[in-house]
Amino acid sequence: MSALTIAYALLFYAATAILVLGLGVKIRSYVHTPAPLKIPTTPAPVTRGGVALRLVREVVFFESLFKSSKWTWLFGWMFHAALLLVVLRHLRYFQQPVWTPVIWVQAFGTYAGFAMVAGLGGLWARRFLVDRVRYISTPSDHLHLALLLAIGMSGLGMRFVARTDIIALKAFMLGLMRFDWQPLPADPLLLLHLLLVATLMVVFPISKLLHAPGMFFSPTRNQSDNAREARHLAAWAASLEK
Repeated sequence: MSALTIAYALLFYAATAILVLGLGVKIRSYVHTPAPLKIPTTPAPVTRGGVALRLVREVVFFESLFKSSKWTWLFGWMFHAALLLVVLRHLRYFQQPVWTPVIWVQAFGTYAGFAMVAGLGGLWARRFLVDRVRYISTPSDHLHLALLLAIGMSGLGMRFVARTDIIALKAFMLGLMRFDWQPLPADPLLLLHLLLVATLMVVFPISKLLHAPGMFFSPTRNQSDNAREARHLAAWAASLEK
């Protein structure tokens, strides 16, 4: 077995461990972070069912972003929707046999890569073209977008420019899951793409990219507007009343 295969196998094991443990630690901190105030963003639902529906609209349609900035919403929603299709398309490398829904999504996932890159381009452009956004942008914001854009463009390059041996690639991925390592194709563009993906897995739990799970723990989104009907007490305040 080549040193290249061993190196990338160990890299992905390490990146997966960091991703899973990092997400677990971060979500645990979200769960234990107190919410001492009743601060739902109004107009807010007054029932738990309404809160759940609001979260669904926020996650699926980016409702608050749509109300805030139509252009940001357009590029942001385009990127996330395309990313979902791309991820679903890539599931075929981890399944044997491949599930029928994953087969159906293959054609859409192929061209979703272009929408993903276009959405990222628009989001990155606003950090240069919009004064107030440029003012608050940090180097890490640009690096995250550059990383995602490089992943998307290298993936499109493998699909339309320098094709790789996807049969061998799938054997490598399945081998990682089964602890039966198989040779990894030594194509430069593939190696770059995999390295960028592993980098994203490592930085994801400690970066601003971790906003998806955080949304469910945001008091402005997960609280009902029932302050007039029920008294809101933080855990520490409730303990003082006992």
